[in-house]
Amino acid sequence: MQTKPIRIGTRGSALALAQAHETRARLAKAHGLTDDDFEIVVIKTTGDQIQDRPLSEAGGKGLFTKEIEEALLDKSIDLAVHSSKDMPTVLPDGLGMTAYLPREDVRDAFISPSVEKLTDLPQGAVVGSSSLRRQAQIKRLRPDLDVVMYRGNLQTRLRKLDEGVVDATFLAYAGLRRLGQGDLVTSLMDVEHFLPAVGQGAIGIEARLGDEETARILAPIHHAETESRLLLERAYLAEMDGSCRTPIAGLSHVEGDRIRFRGEVIKPDGSQTHTIEGEGLVSDAEELGRELGKELKAKSGPNFLEL
Repeated sequence: MQTKPIRIGTRGSALALAQAHETRARLAKAHGLTDDDFEIVVIKTTGDQIQDRPLSEAGGKGLFTKEIEEALLDKSIDLAVHSSKDMPTVLPDGLGMTAYLPREDVRDAFISPSVEKLTDLPQGAVVGSSSLRRQAQIKRLRPDLDVVMYRGNLQTRLRKLDEGVVDATFLAYAGLRRLGQGDLVTSLMDVEHFLPAVGQGAIGIEARLGDEETARILAPIHHAETESRLLLERAYLAEMDGSCRTPIAGLSHVEGDRIRFRGEVIKPDGSQTHTIEGEGLVSDAEELGRELGKELKAKSGPNFLEL
């Protein structure tokens, strides 16, 4: 019998809360619990507080997880819900990604009040993005555009778009869907030409290693296929030394007992791209990711990201 609330740690943005609520709903259904059996613990992270410069200049992805992971380690919370693409590839000792929810649509959404597609924007139009990966991909497709850093949560970026600060922006379609705002999308980018971030669309749940009770609670909602895909993609990213300082993309697919992957690294100005593809057994997903990451890193060379 549940005697104390299960404490779910999360950032405080609307999207982060929607992901925490989805996790709570799945756990409640799996265990016959109610919302009262859970406590949503909102934790303000350093990344949420930095709005005046790119995260790559401030310390990278870990800025969105540091305070939440400290709460896990001091047992202030039982589990933490994250957007997998925000997770560093190296976690603090004693913590691990214990479960994943089924992955959402991985595509990037193009949003503009004036045109339907990126290719329709006039020369010199301003496109805002906080992602170095998206910035490089936009410049690769449209080197004539003015691509600017565009920080803030989803609502802030949409408001800036309405105010005319930029002519267009990109957001993860998965996030818009989770917020019930999929109708804001002007068009969706084909993954063949606009490969998503590693982990995009996947909600990951972090917990203390060795916490058997939390592992038992999470087991019924864990999605094994998403875990296999993320094991491959995160291993690839780790070998590439990927962070939000690096324009790296990658996406895996599972078909039966096989897993396929395609990845790329792009010069920040979009002028050059190196790609990698491979496939293997799902059971070897993590090792395949490491091999492909090493291969792409060797192909691109040590000075590739220097402009």
